[in-house]
Amino acid sequence: MDRLRHLLHSLGPAMPHPRAMEALRAGLGAAVGLALTALALWLVNGSQPALMAHPLLIAPFGASTYLIFAVPNSPLAQPWSAVMGNTASALAGIALLQTGLPVLPTAALAVGLAVLAMASLRAMHPPGGAVALATVLAATPDHLPGWGFALFPVALGTLALVALGVIWNHATGRVYPFRQPAAPVPLPQSNTSLPATLLASTLSRLRLEANLGVADLARLIEAAESEALARKLGPITAASVMTRGPVAVPPEMALPALAALFRQHGFKNLPLRRADGSFGGLVSQLALVGLADPKLTAADLAEPLGVTVAPETALAELLRLTVEAEQQVLPVLDGQRLVGLITRSDMIALLSGHRPH
Repeated sequence: MDRLRHLLHSLGPAMPHPRAMEALRAGLGAAVGLALTALALWLVNGSQPALMAHPLLIAPFGASTYLIFAVPNSPLAQPWSAVMGNTASALAGIALLQTGLPVLPTAALAVGLAVLAMASLRAMHPPGGAVALATVLAATPDHLPGWGFALFPVALGTLALVALGVIWNHATGRVYPFRQPAAPVPLPQSNTSLPATLLASTLSRLRLEANLGVADLARLIEAAESEALARKLGPITAASVMTRGPVAVPPEMALPALAALFRQHGFKNLPLRRADGSFGGLVSQLALVGLADPKLTAADLAEPLGVTVAPETALAELLRLTVEAEQQVLPVLDGQRLVGLITRSDMIALLSGHRPH
């Protein structure tokens, strides 16, 4: 009975429910992207044939659209994989059509050749198999697709989808194309770093390189270690780590007074507090280097607000921000009011065993 239950469970959904807004983001982007791709192909084709009747789209574009807009982090969805994978697969289908074999062996061999071509180009893109198959099945004895079919509409259409995917994903908070880390990935919670080459070789050994990118694996490891450390240390929040009542400067403080304040306290950053008590940015000590105009004020030198946290922000999130945020300190805001600062030194002290009391 347990085996049957396990079997039935393994046949069920393997993925968690996506967030409704994420599903809506991906679905709307896919629809807009495919429609605009059809328009682009129609314009390149000289406005013929009619757009509504013959949109010049091929069925595999639907699968490419899903990858680019719904799972933009996947290695299978990246621009090189999409454009080169679809194009090479179209060329594979066209090449096999030249042999004059019957349709069934031609279709099967075209898909197989497409897989080999994509693998050799490091451009694995599942819709490519459908491109090769569609190329063969769409051919008739009187009309075989020419080599130009791989360029138009396959390559050009895929390029349009990729370009629109870049715009849509960035506009809606996703990263595409997904940049792979060239430097070691820091894991401050264990004071170690993992080279990207090691992560890549691990994915290859486990045969997961087509499913998970190096950057995604690094983020997964970092998140898991952060969560593990947070559980070990207990329910620590920003309120228990931060430096309370930090020294802050008003917007009108002039450059000489700022310089004196930096020398007096040895700070690297000073928060700017407006007259109403709200936080107005950070003034970095480096921003004062080489300046001599006494008319300059803190408001002139303050950097954009950047990343801030709330007093209830959990330790795991603080660890993530300590790594990812480029700024040296994390301002802690209660609404708009500055209540504390968390420096990297604070986090190092915590990870070294100096728990806040």
